Amino acid sequence: GHGYKCKKIGSPWEWVQSSNVLGVEDGLHVDRVEPVRLAVVACGPRLEETMTMLKSAVLFSQRALHFHIFAEDELHAGFRDSLESWPVRFHSKFNYTIYPITFPSDNAKEWKKLFKPCASQRLFLPLILSEVDSLLYVDTDILFLQPVEEIWNFLSQFNSSHMAAMAPEHEEPRIAWYNRFARHPYYGKTGVNSGVMLMNMTRIRAKHFRNDMTPVRLRWEDLLMPLLQKYKLNITWGDQDLLNIIFYHNPESLFVFPCHWNYRPDHCIYGSNCAAAEQHGVYILHGNRGVYHDEKQPAFRAVYDAIHKYPFGEDPVNYFLQPLEEKLKTTTHTYCGRSSHIFTKKLRESIAYLKKDNRNTS
Repeated sequence: GHGYKCKKIGSPWEWVQSSNVLGVEDGLHVDRVEPVRLAVVACGPRLEETMTMLKSAVLFSQRALHFHIFAEDELHAGFRDSLESWPVRFHSKFNYTIYPITFPSDNAKEWKKLFKPCASQRLFLPLILSEVDSLLYVDTDILFLQPVEEIWNFLSQFNSSHMAAMAPEHEEPRIAWYNRFARHPYYGKTGVNSGVMLMNMTRIRAKHFRNDMTPVRLRWEDLLMPLLQKYKLNITWGDQDLLNIIFYHNPESLFVFPCHWNYRPDHCIYGSNCAAAEQHGVYILHGNRGVYHDEKQPAFRAVYDAIHKYPFGEDPVNYFLQPLEEKLKTTTHTYCGRSSHIFTKKLRESIAYLKKDNRNTS
């Protein structure tokens, strides 16, 4: 009775919200703006973290969203129950589909144990979601500090050869990982980070990729397994390393966006090294290395806790921004905490919108 109908599509159960948001009213006709499609892969104890990421997307977005959630079977009910419990006003902003984790059957075991459980699922999204044109993939430890459609807009900046977009892994080569330790090819000077990855999957499916295994160019589905076989003893970061190898050989296919769209502890741990974040503020926060759940980077944890605890519909200044700013004042013993004004710079704007939004609908 939730306005959801459950229909079987292939093997996954698809949960489709029957009331659809069509988007922008311009007085003459309702413009069917396509939804922003967001994909995430969740395994193990990642339900709460993933829900907090989805909450950050729903709070600030002005566009309809569609969540493609890939999760272990035992997490499906938790995702459904949590999403269904959100207030109707926020609920009406998104649809969602929950899928099981699936790998090509011949090598499922090998893919499953690459890097973290099931992270490599993301490599197969162009093949599993064969009808979907474009997608924003994010790790579970991502938080949107501004509307998610802002990064989606990069798709319109792609030239004819771009098929994916990511941010550099590092701004500062002296502390960067790939140029110091990698035992495989990687993109550019410092590699790219795959925690926030925009994909034109139609182009990915159509392209024949240059590679270092055969003089013949290979399609995406024929490239992945040979690549894993060749490099599996040399890769540390799993699927991210494979993406770096692919774009090393096909650099024209990658659009690179600046570090404030994928801001990680590496950008402030030894002092600030993301100039774009200094200038514009952090747009997307990426709490890798578990920093939302330990005391190593309290500034990152403060942002996570603020979004996690914010009660939907309450005044966002009193219940979100002010408590967050108070908490950030206690983090100045860390370099990231000293840069914490950049954590709230864009967030302030987003919260002003949310406040206006709350008023208009209350």
